[in-house]
Amino acid sequence: MPSYRDEAIVLRTQRLGEADRIVTLLTRGRGRIRAVAKGVRRTGSRFGARLEPFGHVDLQLHEGRSLDTVTQAESLHSYGAELSGDYPRWTSGTAMLEAAERLTPVEREPAVQQYLLLVGGLRTLVDNTHDASLVLDAFLLRSLAIAGWSPSFWDCARCAAPGPHRAFSITGGGALCSDCRPPGCATPAPETLALLGALLSGEWALADASEPRHRREASGLAAALITWHLERGLRSLPLVERG
Repeated sequence: MPSYRDEAIVLRTQRLGEADRIVTLLTRGRGRIRAVAKGVRRTGSRFGARLEPFGHVDLQLHEGRSLDTVTQAESLHSYGAELSGDYPRWTSGTAMLEAAERLTPVEREPAVQQYLLLVGGLRTLVDNTHDASLVLDAFLLRSLAIAGWSPSFWDCARCAAPGPHRAFSITGGGALCSDCRPPGCATPAPETLALLGALLSGEWALADASEPRHRREASGLAAALITWHLERGLRSLPLVERG
């Protein structure tokens, strides 16, 4: 079988037989793949602890028909060890892993931007430089943008009329002007839409200065956006602590 080497973030694991595991990985070069880690659950396994969720690893694998096989694993960073003692950051990270898996639906399809965004998001969580909830919402919005579903938080999502606009529609692509808004639109606070725009564009000074009530409203809209586009919610999102 041909072999290859790649960097990856471990997204999820599941048991296989008595000693093996199937690991779901988001790799830098090959997108999302699933691979068998043989004997990884045995005491004394060569790379058992390295192939846990949140692990950033350098892998060598043999390519298989349906599942590849991990033959070597070197740890680049163990984000899980640093997040495990902080519940808000751990749950935010878990939601990021799930979102990354759901937003890469086709196996072996390169997803370099999504991979780099996930690595950067986990590093930011570990660095503890921004509120965990803000980091998660920024990740979700940017992930949607990479997938081609970038919402508008300023100009009208339908006619591009310059903003700001008060109406906001999840199904309509974001902010809508008075001529384009359908009945029943949400009308979030202007500060909430400004916060969402800042998270999407990386304006952290504005995001860090936001008020808790606007953060909560922004989180609700970010969750609604990703639920709409994925057609069902993230299982881990209700566990995330919101300020």
